[in-house]
Amino acid sequence: MNSQSRRDFISSVTVGGGLLMNEALQAETDLSGKNWIDAHVHVWSQDRTLYPISANFADKDIDPPIYSPEDLAADQKGTGVARTLLIQMSFFEFDNSYMVDVIKSDPDRYRGVAIIDHEQPGTLEVMTSLKEFGVGGFRLYAFPDKVKKWDASQGLQTMWKAGAETGQAMCCLSDPAAIPAIKAMCKKYPDTNVVIDHFARIGVTGEIDQAHLDQLLALAEFPNVYVKISAFYALGKKAPPYTDLGPMIKQLRDAYGSGRLMWASDCPYQVQGDHSYSASVDLITKKLDFLSAEEIENMMRGTAEGLFFS
Repeated sequence: MNSQSRRDFISSVTVGGGLLMNEALQAETDLSGKNWIDAHVHVWSQDRTLYPISANFADKDIDPPIYSPEDLAADQKGTGVARTLLIQMSFFEFDNSYMVDVIKSDPDRYRGVAIIDHEQPGTLEVMTSLKEFGVGGFRLYAFPDKVKKWDASQGLQTMWKAGAETGQAMCCLSDPAAIPAIKAMCKKYPDTNVVIDHFARIGVTGEIDQAHLDQLLALAEFPNVYVKISAFYALGKKAPPYTDLGPMIKQLRDAYGSGRLMWASDCPYQVQGDHSYSASVDLITKKLDFLSAEEIENMMRGTAEGLFFS
């Protein structure tokens, strides 16, 4: 279902500000009590006046042209997912206003991970002010060309140090090659929570490289490191039901325990083409027989709740 179809669907069942619940819609709410959390979603508006994109991006870079909270709600409907951790979208760069406005619209449903310019003065003040708006972490582009500059960046060092004081996580979008640099920061700032996005993108080539996975597994020695089990559409065979990722998830479960793993969709990219939101949810909740009910609950709710919603 594309974005327009989702909006049309919502409009067709809305009466007087409430949803008209027929039998089919009632059946979709069977999982509503789960209160699961999607720990990685990007949303954005088409309103370029109120929410302008960075000068470093162009409209042609934005695909799909819109992914709104309403689109997300339509994708999540009936899946048991009721809360969402929003990740600042790259084409807004350091202007987190749209994400913050979405959080303000329903703070029980949303929390956020922001992007800030740590090379500008006042890093700690910016972190603290954003925390008041439900921002529980900061996205870092932890790629080889970026991490080699970390030691020389006073602002970046301030972020890592302050994260332990403010309770805000360093959320790293990483390639395997950057894991050693992340490990060095974990040693330097052991009290700071660190979240590795999308399995450190292991499997993006189509193959799960065990040497790369071993590096990620080794980070489990640091008790404040967490891993997002996410972006299934982009890893391994890149096709539902994504069960080829099961062995990697099992090794991570064994190393970290389910209490340091959190599921996420990476919408809107998880709902393009042959991929779907429910297929992403189902991998964790239905397709992996090595996960216990408690482990599923941790990965679908407990871990993200403790880090970002408590």
